[in-house]
Amino acid sequence: MAEVIGPRLYSCCNCRNEVALHDDVISKAFQGRNGRAFLFSYAMNIVVGCKEDRQLMTGLHTVADVYCSDCRQVLGWKYERAYEETQKYKEGKFILEKSKIVKENW
Repeated sequence: MAEVIGPRLYSCCNCRNEVALHDDVISKAFQGRNGRAFLFSYAMNIVVGCKEDRQLMTGLHTVADVYCSDCRQVLGWKYERAYEETQKYKEGKFILEKSKIVKENW
C-alpha cells in the first residue's frame, strides 16, 4: 500500500503543532527578531496577541505577536496595519520566524 503524503507544511518547533502550509508562503526574505523569517498569507493553530505599534526595518507598523495555540511559544507576529503606502501589502499577513518553525512532510 502506498504511503499517503499530505501537504508540505510548517509546525511549531517546540510541540510540532501545525501552524502554516508551504503553499501560503509569500516570501522567505524577511527579518524576524532572531534572524530570517517567512511571510505567510495565512497561519493556523495560533493565538493572536494584543496589537501594538512597532518600528520595524520597513517603518512603523501595528502588529500583534502570534503564539502557538498548544504550547504558547511566540512564533512571530501578524501585520495589522502598515502606515506607509508601499508596505500595505503586508496587512493581515503573518511573519513566522524560521528558528521557531520546522518543516513537515518534505
